[in-house]
Amino acid sequence: MVVGIRAGYRGRGIGTEMFKRLDAWAVSQEITRLELTVRKDNEAAVHLYEKSGFVIEGLRKNSMRVGGAYADEYYMAKFIPRNEGA
Repeated sequence: MVVGIRAGYRGRGIGTEMFKRLDAWAVSQEITRLELTVRKDNEAAVHLYEKSGFVIEGLRKNSMRVGGAYADEYYMAKFIPRNEGA
């Protein structure tokens, strides 16, 4: 799945809210790990993911070709705390 926020809607907390809801859904589904990849040069997205608890686990060099040039991607993941009280 590819997710993005259009430029005119960035900075309004939409991404932050989306990840809060994703975390709640993951807990309800007993999912304990979420993973994603993001272009290394997409600083806004990397910041959002780090703010949402994701950490960089690796770098995929030249993983895609965009506009005739190769781009690197970060491999990121986060652990979802288990809801032990449920």
